[in-house]
Amino acid sequence: MQTEPDDSSNDLTDTSEYFFRLTPDVVMDTVEEAGLYPSGHCRALNSLENRVFDIGLDDGSHIVAKFYRPGRWNEKQILEEHKFLMDLRENEVPVLFPLAFPNGSTLSQTKGIYNAIWPFSGGREPAEFSDTELEIVARLVARIHNTGAGSISSERPVLSAERLGLMPYQYLTDNQFIPPELTNRFEYAVKKTVEVYNQLSEDVPTHRIHGDCHLGNLLFGTHGWYFLDFDDFSEGPAVQDIWLIISERDDDSARRLNVFLDAYRTFRDFDDRWLNLVEPLRALRYVHYTAWIARRWKDPSFPAAFPHFGDNEYWIKEVQDLEEQLTHYAKPSNSQVIIDNNPLQKDETPEEELTNKDFFWDME
Repeated sequence: MQTEPDDSSNDLTDTSEYFFRLTPDVVMDTVEEAGLYPSGHCRALNSLENRVFDIGLDDGSHIVAKFYRPGRWNEKQILEEHKFLMDLRENEVPVLFPLAFPNGSTLSQTKGIYNAIWPFSGGREPAEFSDTELEIVARLVARIHNTGAGSISSERPVLSAERLGLMPYQYLTDNQFIPPELTNRFEYAVKKTVEVYNQLSEDVPTHRIHGDCHLGNLLFGTHGWYFLDFDDFSEGPAVQDIWLIISERDDDSARRLNVFLDAYRTFRDFDDRWLNLVEPLRALRYVHYTAWIARRWKDPSFPAAFPHFGDNEYWIKEVQDLEEQLTHYAKPSNSQVIIDNNPLQKDETPEEELTNKDFFWDME
């Protein structure tokens, strides 16, 4: 299994500069190289990680041109994403599959930037699911996982506490993002989370998953519900995709989770013990997203999108959120949580209601 590529450099290389300042002319040229005829319509879509454009064609149709962030994934890793999509399509799972360039490949390169052309498919994002809709989505996720378990990923990294927690923590400390007075508390919370996750995940199976299966990547189109943006696909536990869909801790979330899992199990088994990973995964997402912003801070779009990132108030809240998460980590054998050698009962700590914006910073 390959390790995640080192995308931590903030140096403005020629390729990065080109990526930051992609012009419509470059995008149109790429579309023409794919054998298509753009009409001149070029609209940037909402994406921070990559650069994505809605392109109108002369025949009145539209396609989407996606330019991958330099240094994140190599050619083999991107093509493995495309292979997963092909496997899903062959199993009649509704996904968008990239179009082929004249040479037969689904991936091209412009000035060192990998790019792909996708069909345009409109749709609406979910607001609130009815139970029936939730059951449909659950069965869809189970079918994705059935296909994911049919083959291994040889190029993408495994979703692990080290990759989502320790590596981001190391980057933040090496580059002095965390205020010195908060470093010890932040380090303790991260390392305790990693310890708990590694303990709880020891016997949990992994397979190919979507990886970033939140509601912003789910649309309802002409042919029903479908997921898009498999850019973060990896080998990981099934529960990673499930908790991202039912992510809140509110009065109704347990009921909705039961509805989801009942439908999921009509296509694929799921062990309730795997739900113990949800709260550590939530905390690891906090850490991973913080480092994600820090690593890309010299991309001009990031300071504009996250104007309060890095100030003292930001880091105080980040540390407090991680510390609060420690009270939600369940031991595999009972309902206690682990904080050193002092177990606390779960019901001693009131749970706050969370929304998607609390841990999906890329959602508006």
